[in-house]
Amino acid sequence: MEESSSSNVPSCEKRGKMKRTKKRSKEEDEQEEQVFDFNNKPADKDDDEDGLSDSEDSVFSGLEDSGSDSEEEEAEVSHDDDDEDDEDDDDDDEGEQSQQTEKKGSEEKKADEYEHDSSDEEDIRNTVGNIPMEWYKDFPHIGYDLDGKKIYKPIRNKDELDDFLDKMENPDYWRTVHDKQTESDIVLSDEQVELVKRLQRGQFGDVNFNEYQPSVEFFTNEVMLHPVTNRPADKRSFIPSLTEKEKVSKLVHAIKMGWIKPRRVEDDSKGRYYDLWATEDSSILAQHRMHLPAPKIPLPGHQESYNPPPEYLFTDEERALWEQQDPSDRKLPFVPRKFSSLRHVPAFPRFIHERFERCLDLYLCPRQRKMRVNVNPEDLIPKLPKPKDLQPFPTTQSLVYRGHSSLVRSISVSPSGQWLASGSDDGSVRFWEVCSSRCMKTVQVGGAVKSVTWNPNPSICLLAVALDSVVLIVSPSLADKQVVSASERLLTGQQEEEPLEGAGPVWCEAEGEELNQGIRLKIQHPKAVHQVTWHAKGDYLASVMPDHSSNMQVFIHQLSRRRSQNPFRKNKGLVQCVSFHPVRPYFFVATQRSVRIYNLVKQEMTKKLQANSKWISSMAVHPGGDHVICGSYDCRLSWFDLDLINNIDRCRHHKRAVRGVAYHRSYPLFASASDDGSVIVCHGTVYNDLLQNPLIVPVKVLRGHVITHDLGVLDVTFHPTQPWIFSSGADATIRLFT
Repeated sequence: MEESSSSNVPSCEKRGKMKRTKKRSKEEDEQEEQVFDFNNKPADKDDDEDGLSDSEDSVFSGLEDSGSDSEEEEAEVSHDDDDEDDEDDDDDDEGEQSQQTEKKGSEEKKADEYEHDSSDEEDIRNTVGNIPMEWYKDFPHIGYDLDGKKIYKPIRNKDELDDFLDKMENPDYWRTVHDKQTESDIVLSDEQVELVKRLQRGQFGDVNFNEYQPSVEFFTNEVMLHPVTNRPADKRSFIPSLTEKEKVSKLVHAIKMGWIKPRRVEDDSKGRYYDLWATEDSSILAQHRMHLPAPKIPLPGHQESYNPPPEYLFTDEERALWEQQDPSDRKLPFVPRKFSSLRHVPAFPRFIHERFERCLDLYLCPRQRKMRVNVNPEDLIPKLPKPKDLQPFPTTQSLVYRGHSSLVRSISVSPSGQWLASGSDDGSVRFWEVCSSRCMKTVQVGGAVKSVTWNPNPSICLLAVALDSVVLIVSPSLADKQVVSASERLLTGQQEEEPLEGAGPVWCEAEGEELNQGIRLKIQHPKAVHQVTWHAKGDYLASVMPDHSSNMQVFIHQLSRRRSQNPFRKNKGLVQCVSFHPVRPYFFVATQRSVRIYNLVKQEMTKKLQANSKWISSMAVHPGGDHVICGSYDCRLSWFDLDLINNIDRCRHHKRAVRGVAYHRSYPLFASASDDGSVIVCHGTVYNDLLQNPLIVPVKVLRGHVITHDLGVLDVTFHPTQPWIFSSGADATIRLFT
């Protein structure tokens, strides 16, 4: 009875549906019939199970459960259904006309809502759900239909040969995929294949989707007065966590009580490895502090083998030569021999003699203990910092000052850093604006300019120019009125008459055209002047006239009193350059091979620095006054520490003669210019500790000048405030590196 009642369920549903069609529209009735037919679709296939084959058209096997309804019960159910259908046909004839009118009205009012439906759920005949199909691996069915009946797996008896033939003959084999949910093969359409290809290429599935469309700004970039996330901070963010405090206090208490101990990594090497020869000399002598153990006998070589290689055996000539040599001159004390086996090796005849000689050597020959120090050669090289850590320093060429027609021998920067003065062999002195490389003024002096120096006092605007045997004091008027007036007052002093031994310098004022160009004073020297330099206060300047035959090589001039004096009575070498100490009353005089330091107050020599170079060319004093660098014509640069006389650092980075050296006033930088056309900038750190040597690190090689007539860079100077450097060369240009 239970089986018959279960078989009547579809007929009851059919009666209910036929009655509801009278109250619904015909369109809804068609939808119900489609669903009904879809649900009975497996049953229809069961009726034709006899006609099913093993081909791809047979989707289901058609096997039913053995406990299903019998044929008689099916016949009764079908007979009852026919009677009910006859009754319903009469009702259908009566309401046919009304349904047609309702159909027209409903089509106009309501469109088909499933016409554009893209859902694929109606095509899935297996309603088991989204579960792993491996659960049905050991069962004959793969799910259930809407009526609760089992959907049996299709009969698939294709072997690898059938699969290969299908692959060769079926043109749609490459687009056929296997559906695990229905255990059927599905042929993909062109649109589906194109979708798969786009997804494999990493593209979007929708062809019409534009991935580069402009983004929509959902939030404005303007700061709102009351933003959405303007929630005040929690109170716990301002208060220390009590929970963490409690945990930390517990851990501290446990560490104090000894409950928590740090993990100690035990070294297993102590137990596994040991010194094999530790107890070799266990005698009383071995325990002595200065005991020297006997040297070990060297290990035997290939010559002492019983079967040595052929190249170690003596030839007849080598054997005859060995026999003629004195025993002390022989390389080997024996003749190498070859035996077929170790059993044929006889006893060594000189064994006792050699043992006796060894014992005699150990007894008579003295031995001396030598402490050997194993040092890694790389550890001896000082570890210098990287140039990146020593910035700032000049790296690139920024400006080129062009205007001179011959080589530029000397340049100087004003204390303010705004103006640059240059002297050239073309007989002119030019004043440049540093930032714009514009020539503001040109003064024709009528001779090759050897040296130009700007007055270091910022309250005075004067320039000293050395040419031939004359030193010119030029007022360029490139400052405000107060500075210019202070400079003019300094030059209006009266000359004092002081007798000088020999022909001394003569002071005279400029007139006519020279006065219009800015030349105020002229100091006539007895010989050619090569260098001129200022004192830090700006009232004194010194001039150098190299000459072996005279003791008047250096003069010190005072502008305010217009007087000159010769500080040296004796000639102690050919003077190359001089310089004043920036703070103390010291005077530096550099000759060809040494630098002498004189105390101007005590009028005596305090120190003498030996440069160990053949010919000193230039000199610069550190702004602190405790260090001096000297450049020489033999490509060397020497750094002297005045506190430690013997401390000299020599650098030989240039390939040709060094023409000029310079210190920076505020940065720990110094530079050297050479005839090889390069300027090397070095970082020189001076420490307050007098026992610590200065740190010298070359940081940059600046190139830009063209070598002309075997001359490169002739002079170099730093900007007073910025890490910039100026260089003048034989190519008649001045270059600024920043």
